[in-house]
Amino acid sequence: MSAKHAARAASVGAGALAMGLALAGPAGAHHSFAMFDNEHQTKIEGTVTKFEWTNPHVYIQLAVMDAGGQVRNYAVECANPGILNRVGWKFNIVKPGDKVKLIVAPLRDNPTAGGLLHEMVLPDGRVVNNGGFAGPATLHYSPTP
Repeated sequence: MSAKHAARAASVGAGALAMGLALAGPAGAHHSFAMFDNEHQTKIEGTVTKFEWTNPHVYIQLAVMDAGGQVRNYAVECANPGILNRVGWKFNIVKPGDKVKLIVAPLRDNPTAGGLLHEMVLPDGRVVNNGGFAGPATLHYSPTP
């Protein structure tokens, strides 16, 4: 290989490496759970208003009654569809109108607005989790007879 071709190959290789590193930074940062308070998991009960089976995360929107008797919107972040499929979820596991019980790690800056799912009790009593990435639930609902 001539010196000109070697220099060009090194330049292209360095450019590809720089591009890969630039793209890897945001991807790695995307998976931080620092915004959720995993040390203070909480129980949430509500009615599903929207279920979004999308990448990079599945979302469940709930109507939740707060301590003052007001209905509030609560957003729940879940794993991606691939992870959830592997632990038994399907695209239609919940639908608007379903009443569910959840264990979540609430948002640190606004715990009444949303959280990260750890465990969910479905309307039929089955319990599903969020896959391994979120860690185990530290609370649980009592089984219903």
